[in-house]
Amino acid sequence: MTNLTHFRTPLRHTPFHPRTASANRLNRWGPWAGCMTSLCYGDVDMEYTAIRNAASVYDLCPMVKYRVTGPDAADYLNRLMIRNAAKLPVGGVHYTAWCDDDGKLLDDGTLFRHGPEDYLICCQERHLPWLLDSAQGFDVQVAEITEEIAALSLQGPCSASVLAAAGLDVSALKPFRMARFPFAGGEITISRTGFTGDLGYELWMTPDQALPFWDHLFAAGAPWGIRPIGTDALDLARIEAGFIITNMDFVPAHQALREDRPRSPLEMGLGWMIDWEKGNFTGRRALLAEKAQGSEWALVGLDVPGNVSAEGSILYHDKKHEAGFVTAAAWSPALKASVAIAQVKARHAGGDNLWVEIYALRELQYVKLMLPVRVVERPFYNPARRRAMPPERV
Repeated sequence: MTNLTHFRTPLRHTPFHPRTASANRLNRWGPWAGCMTSLCYGDVDMEYTAIRNAASVYDLCPMVKYRVTGPDAADYLNRLMIRNAAKLPVGGVHYTAWCDDDGKLLDDGTLFRHGPEDYLICCQERHLPWLLDSAQGFDVQVAEITEEIAALSLQGPCSASVLAAAGLDVSALKPFRMARFPFAGGEITISRTGFTGDLGYELWMTPDQALPFWDHLFAAGAPWGIRPIGTDALDLARIEAGFIITNMDFVPAHQALREDRPRSPLEMGLGWMIDWEKGNFTGRRALLAEKAQGSEWALVGLDVPGNVSAEGSILYHDKKHEAGFVTAAAWSPALKASVAIAQVKARHAGGDNLWVEIYALRELQYVKLMLPVRVVERPFYNPARRRAMPPERV
């Protein structure tokens, strides 16, 4: 029987909620996968500054997590995803995506390989029925374990130093690798991954370890100005890094109401991930046809004049003909520039004679701005410390 009162059910608290709630002076919360997540604790500028200049902590618990195990785990994931899961070494992590039969994106996420037959998928949206249907004929077990894992993202130039002070030496941990470390009689897993485009780590543990680890980490990180951050500051950092988000920069194919809204990996700048030689995978035939014929859309980075965010704005060719739209934009404190991520018709991806129409709020009145934009490479912000080995200790 359908639950007609589900809307009355409160959002769940993450295992870190007692600490995040006490730190959230603004009491600003938003929903994420059925959980309460902090949007801003007190000052978004200070939280952003912690990401780029100190050490920041973000509660990752709501991220949806699926465990895939069994003798056919690698083959199943290869049939499912556009990258080659069999090539991912044990202890490795990679960014990947998956499509429907029409080659349109369902979601993107990270894939962790904990063992020869043991993988973890982390993503934005829930896909369990589709994952189970796709497992037919494979000797695999697929289970959602979102609430079995507590996770934090520790990002910023001081993140390695904070972990060292906490007794967790990550100096040998390379980007997109993970390792286990002892903590309080148990173990936690640390991966050198993140969503800020900076030096950073993601910390994975059991829910019962969450509060003791939070307290331990913040005590160790105090000399480096460690600070919890909300989604607002994280979104600014991910725009600078040129990262895309499901349901913000593209609509998942299975959620789209209009046939022209879904996008393919080729249209979203993810063609570099596709392993064409690994054999058949969902959407391969459609993607091969698109590759041969050319894509209708392209994802581009934009340099926008001035300091007004272009988010949600329409793009024009020659100021007359609609050419695309901006999905994410911000004034970048690190770059001292206004940057944007946009979808444009593929024929305009070079940026020739491309303009953006912005409505800027100026003392209660909106002023229309028509500004020339320049197509630029992503990421907009890409510090060397992001991949430095060993990581910088400051």
